[in-house]
Amino acid sequence: MATIVTRRTALRGLRCRACGALQPADERYVCADCYGPIEPEYDLASRSAQELRDEIESGPRSLWRYAPLLPVAEPVSHYAVGWTPLHEAPRLGTAIGIGRVLLKDDSRNPSLSFKDRPVAVAVARALELGLDTLACASTGNLAGAVAAAAARNGLRAFVFVPATTDDEKVAGAAAYGATVVRVRGTYDQVNRLCGRLADEERWGFVNFTLRPYYAEGSKTLLFECVEQLGWRLPDHVIVPVGSGALLTRTATAIAQLKGASLVDEKPCRIHAAQPAGCAPVSDAVLDGYRVVRPVRDPATLARSLAIGAPADGDGSVAAICESGGSAASVSDADVLECCELIARTEGLLVEPAGGVVVAAARALARRGVFGADESVVLYLTGNAYKGSFATPRLTDVIDADSDEFRSAYAGVLG
Repeated sequence: MATIVTRRTALRGLRCRACGALQPADERYVCADCYGPIEPEYDLASRSAQELRDEIESGPRSLWRYAPLLPVAEPVSHYAVGWTPLHEAPRLGTAIGIGRVLLKDDSRNPSLSFKDRPVAVAVARALELGLDTLACASTGNLAGAVAAAAARNGLRAFVFVPATTDDEKVAGAAAYGATVVRVRGTYDQVNRLCGRLADEERWGFVNFTLRPYYAEGSKTLLFECVEQLGWRLPDHVIVPVGSGALLTRTATAIAQLKGASLVDEKPCRIHAAQPAGCAPVSDAVLDGYRVVRPVRDPATLARSLAIGAPADGDGSVAAICESGGSAASVSDADVLECCELIARTEGLLVEPAGGVVVAAARALARRGVFGADESVVLYLTGNAYKGSFATPRLTDVIDADSDEFRSAYAGVLG
């Protein structure tokens, strides 16, 4: 294994979003004064922009190159996560009516989804705290990421998923050695169960007891996009929304990059993408940036986004509003069509959440949201190889006969 150099972090402490108190970065995961949500705060003025940029650019090709802007040091035994490709996608752009489309393909992470990012930071914190068990509530991708990280670091893992979770994702988590607990009910019911267990067990629940650290891993996706664009913010980012953490941390990343003078003060508009069968954030944005109303019974094939009561829902609406962004909710038919479209135009197989993002981009383009020369980044957060994917109907089997081939494929041959 290559030698890993521990890098400095500019973490000052944990700031409460409700009462504003700055508290030590210890084992707390809610505010000690008001029980409000807390998140890391950094000293962005401790180094010049050039010093910080030099340190980042000299770092490993993983999310840990951004260690100065993360709340924990790099864990020696964890595999490389992040530094995924950012592709220009002209054929897809033409098909959906956008002049410049870029695809941030986070399906290339070790467990084939962006969830490896927040889990990498969460497991680093778990190791610092001396915990021996990782756990999570998941719609599928997080289960695999937690199970894989636990296996790599010699930890026990429990993952709790709705019973309707794709069998392939459940099997993947089990293959890593995790105990997979299938729960009858929605993700929100699973989440409530984990909330109770988090109070009873000294486990590292990544989306409860480790959440202040876990959520920070998501912002590295935007950090990478900016560095890959030559330290320039894109004009637009389209983010799939489940819990809302990826969207709110995208806004955090933009603010931190500006606060550290690593990018120019230019707008970067954030847009939410959700399936119509579970669109509490998109509906709130399109209804005048109102308070999020939970969806009681999510119904969509994009199961990874089927979170009816998103923890960062209102935060997502506020971030979208502040950025000048918008939102779209799209039908399952559009999701399937766009999964096939991105496969045909760009050679990428994405899970339904990716289809949601492409379909939302098309819907926003039809509303005239994007300027002709503006850059639009689409977050692709999961790979179709690890879950269900509706493919076009395959043709019938033919004999090894050229005339039968020409007859069967006359429509294709022309």
